[in-house]
Amino acid sequence: MAMTVSFAVGVLAVLMLLHAAYSTIQYRALIKITEDEFTGPPFEVLVELILVLILSLFAGLTVPGNFRSILPDSDENRVVSLPSNMNFMIFNHRGRAFPTETGLKLN
Repeated sequence: MAMTVSFAVGVLAVLMLLHAAYSTIQYRALIKITEDEFTGPPFEVLVELILVLILSLFAGLTVPGNFRSILPDSDENRVVSLPSNMNFMIFNHRGRAFPTETGLKLN
């Protein structure tokens, strides 16, 4: 029951975000007609965006479910078991794309 309410709040937040975008587009079109300068969205849209932020944070934290504790000593939490000999571990990562010697001298 709680997950469906949270999901509905998330859908409401997305719909409100779309409404805020549509309202801003309409406001900019009105500004172009009246030839005024666009300084930002109206205050109502800003309030709506703050409410969307709060609702989406609530939905994002409650929809996935309850947090479960992670026990560091548990064997079922291990994705990859490390070898017993840690002296010859080689890691491949993005840092190998950079040159190891830059040739710069600091004086």
